[in-house]
Amino acid sequence: MIPTLQPANFGRVYAAYGGVFTILSIFWGWKVERITPDRFDIIGGTIIMLGVIIMMYFPRN
Repeated sequence: MIPTLQPANFGRVYAAYGGVFTILSIFWGWKVERITPDRFDIIGGTIIMLGVIIMMYFPRN
């Protein structure tokens, strides 16, 4: 219910936050829990960050 009361761009920001959270989760596992990310973690994280960049910074009509 709360997200529906937010400004119009909230969905975009919320989705980007999810992407950043995912990347930070991989980084946390690597640095704190000593779980080395494999190539699929790196590839997936890269795809997620590209999505975040597209959502947040590409021009809108």
